[in-house]
Amino acid sequence: MNSRKEEYGILPIKKQYEIIDDLLEHRLEHLLPKLMDEAGIDLWIVPSREYNEDPVFKTLVPALQKTASRLSILVFYFNGKTVERYSLFGPNQQSEGFYKGIWDRSKEDQWQCLKNLVESLQPKTIGVNYSENDGMTDGISHALYEKLIGSLGSAWEKKIISAKDLSRIWLETRTIKEVDLYPEVYQVATSIIEKAFSSEVIRPGVTTTEDIQWWMHEVINDLGLEAWFSPDVSLQRKGDPRFRIFDEIIKPGDLLHCDIGLKYLSLCTDTQRMAYVLKDDEKEVPRDILEGFEEAKKFQDIVADEFQKGRTGNEILEKSLNTAKNHGLNPRLYTHPIGLYGHGIGMNVGLFEEQEFVKISGEHRLRDATCYALELNVWKTLESWDGQQVYFMLEETTAFFDNKLHYLPKRQETLILI
Repeated sequence: MNSRKEEYGILPIKKQYEIIDDLLEHRLEHLLPKLMDEAGIDLWIVPSREYNEDPVFKTLVPALQKTASRLSILVFYFNGKTVERYSLFGPNQQSEGFYKGIWDRSKEDQWQCLKNLVESLQPKTIGVNYSENDGMTDGISHALYEKLIGSLGSAWEKKIISAKDLSRIWLETRTIKEVDLYPEVYQVATSIIEKAFSSEVIRPGVTTTEDIQWWMHEVINDLGLEAWFSPDVSLQRKGDPRFRIFDEIIKPGDLLHCDIGLKYLSLCTDTQRMAYVLKDDEKEVPRDILEGFEEAKKFQDIVADEFQKGRTGNEILEKSLNTAKNHGLNPRLYTHPIGLYGHGIGMNVGLFEEQEFVKISGEHRLRDATCYALELNVWKTLESWDGQQVYFMLEETTAFFDNKLHYLPKRQETLILI
């Protein structure tokens, strides 16, 4: 293990894959039966082509199985108690233990094998991943769908329904094992930001915001991790009214902002941090900047209190904004699901450009055992900046369970000083 991996506590790749596979096995054994029962689907068919995989397919296979194998078909049958799991593709040692391989290419066509399986199981409903609204639950291609219904025949075609709800809650729901692991994953992201926003990396008057971005890219690459979006660093400066200033030399008195999203041990994080660059004659942050940061934290508290099981994202949005405004805040709320994907599927609470009503995703109801990137901002007019409007942007990866929103394990409590 190289020194950088040791510094950030990154596990050896074999251990990482063991953890990922353990999480998957737990999800398949303990979570999937409940979700299939809830969704009213007793047979779920997930076919994928190599390099054009269904987004859900990628979350159903072990870590060593990087892609579909030419055409790979996974089948799940809920028998009323457990889920029987079948794979219909060429011999694949990675999937052994997770799926029962039933296709013998020397005896029958792959699609005929599927038809034989369906006829032997006699399902009442057959779920397939297609959806008009969500890309992550619209994983079957037109060609594969046509092949599927053509192979099964008209009698079984009548039983085919969209598995969009099953796919959504499969992606949205977190197990207790995943929630327990999340703080370890989150610590990697926050540690990278803390070092990036330090004198070890930043030399005021020399270092640019882009320099920090590339430094983060190098660290993430050295750690062997995936940045599910490119990290960005911006600043706000007295006398410049721009909301976010990029590719600029950092100077004393600047207010810095970072947004970074990582994937580690199959879980995604989404984190923002703010920092202040002290002037030569300053020993502490100007009072009204501190007040603005505290107002953003107050808004976090307000939103967290409004997270109540069964509410829609739009209800949480409206209540949170109204309460914040009644406290004299100037809020904007754009919280999104997170988990196996960074911009996850499920309940959205506002979008950056939608602060009144979010169609479809805002109408989903808050479920227990789900995770969210608690993303928001407030703006404040600063006297120390001659009445300039300044934005305080925060984001934390959180988990909702036992009817409460939890940080993983804590949020940014104070501005980072440089």
